[in-house]
Amino acid sequence: MDAKTLESDALTAIAAADTTDAIETVRVEFLGRKSALKQALREVRDRETGMTLNAVRERLEAAVDARDDELARAELDRRLTTEKVDVTLPAGGGGRGHLHPITQIRREVEDIFLGLGYRVVDGREVETTRYNFDALNFPAGHPARSPQQSLFIDDKTVLRTETSPSQIRTMEAQQPPIYVVSLGRCYRRDTPDATHTPIFHQVEGLVVDEGVTLADLEGTLDFLLKKLFGEERRTEFRTHDFPFTEPSIEAYVSCHVCDGDGCPVCRHSGWIEIGGAGMVDPKLFEFVGYDPERYSGFAFGWGLERIAVLRHKIPDLRELWRNDLRLLRQF
Repeated sequence: MDAKTLESDALTAIAAADTTDAIETVRVEFLGRKSALKQALREVRDRETGMTLNAVRERLEAAVDARDDELARAELDRRLTTEKVDVTLPAGGGGRGHLHPITQIRREVEDIFLGLGYRVVDGREVETTRYNFDALNFPAGHPARSPQQSLFIDDKTVLRTETSPSQIRTMEAQQPPIYVVSLGRCYRRDTPDATHTPIFHQVEGLVVDEGVTLADLEGTLDFLLKKLFGEERRTEFRTHDFPFTEPSIEAYVSCHVCDGDGCPVCRHSGWIEIGGAGMVDPKLFEFVGYDPERYSGFAFGWGLERIAVLRHKIPDLRELWRNDLRLLRQF
């Protein structure tokens, strides 16, 4: 190939380019991987030819860069001259944000219990094993104490696995009567799937007073479920087992899809589990110095994400964590 002719043609094309897009086209044509110059450089077999072609390449690269800078400055000057902004015009309407569905549920639950005369207390997300396990009557070999299920910071410190430690701290800080709810983040070593995430939110309720019965607990939960899911929903309570309540129950609400007839959402049972509850185990009263012969109480702990996905018919709990505006704008 004739290096002088190639260089002359390239310089002519560079000078003729009148936009940054045009100069980029020239760069690809004369300096790109498939250009005649690059092909010739790949086939060089002697030193003299190689030096000549490399010199041409360097001059063309410098010429292209210089012309590109010149055109870019010209385009900027043109835009600054022709594109004017009237700063006195009213600003365009920007979209307003709103509370996340989990925050909406949290505030609604708080308002329900404030209306019932409860007090909202904050718990600690980083807890000692004394409050997270020992005080809640978890036996030494309980699976929840395993590092495979809980997130330990050291042997005596853990990211709380539930909001229940706030029960113990509240009872240590005051004498009955106690009517409190505590809401916040909890942590477990769960693999994310449609119904689990390693970080989740929970509401914990605690009542301690004289003469508190299981009927008080069921009446409270029935009131809460109907406020959250609709007055037409039916509730049901079944026996269960938890270390810190005795007796223990699980709360169910009639399926919002089939209204109790049975469907895939409720696994054809007609009922959807909401969470655990029960009467406070007397061992917890002994831990904080209450007289179990005088006082009784109930407690419950429910996941806010579960309430949100059931209420809004979201098929996968992880969608609440992806922050996809197409979903969040619906609530």
